[in-house]
Amino acid sequence: MIDYLLSVDYAPFMLSFKLALITTLILFVLCMPLAWYLSQTKSKSKPFIEALCTMPLVVPPTVLGFYLLWGLSHNSPIGQFFDEYFGIKLVFNFYGIIIASCLYSLPFMVQPLQSGFESLNKNMIEASYISGKSKFKTVLLIALPNIKPSLLTALIITFAHTVGEFGVVLMIGGSIPNETRVAAIAIYEFVEVLDYKNAHIYSLIMIVMSFITLLAVYLFNGKQKRNRVI
Repeated sequence: MIDYLLSVDYAPFMLSFKLALITTLILFVLCMPLAWYLSQTKSKSKPFIEALCTMPLVVPPTVLGFYLLWGLSHNSPIGQFFDEYFGIKLVFNFYGIIIASCLYSLPFMVQPLQSGFESLNKNMIEASYISGKSKFKTVLLIALPNIKPSLLTALIITFAHTVGEFGVVLMIGGSIPNETRVAAIAIYEFVEVLDYKNAHIYSLIMIVMSFITLLAVYLFNGKQKRNRVI
């Protein structure tokens, strides 16, 4: 068994981890100010923005993937722009699946951060403003350190969700070895050719990884709750 595990091609997993890491970092940078705005604003547009941010949870991945394929193809204005000025084709390559993953995993970053920001003591935020701190420093130095459970949840769940992506990645990236063939797509292809042995191994690795990820989140959050009680 050990010999077989050592002989497994781990390239799809490494590609999945690479995609998940880049997606998580990009979404953290982009979603932190968005989540802060949604947690503080009383604008009438808030429900519409929240609905847009949540849509990837309910829109079928193939639908999202189809419109991304259409919107990022070399015939689209966006695809033509990147191809002409940067020499980058956004479909059937790694850049394309990064964009797809960022859109598909958006809710998993925004919602925990927004919930964490909304749970903060308003007096603490107002005291930060009164002391002369800007909004950026308030978020970075006051808000984020006080929502560690929500922050960890957002980062880990976004990473784990991206590792397991299938439909959107397949639609926009296809299955190109070492380029877009992530672990979920590799499992699908093993099943297609009735290679259940490799499909089992890959699936078990994904299940174990998912369990460890969720266990880490619950253990950390449980520890934080006990510390607050003490």
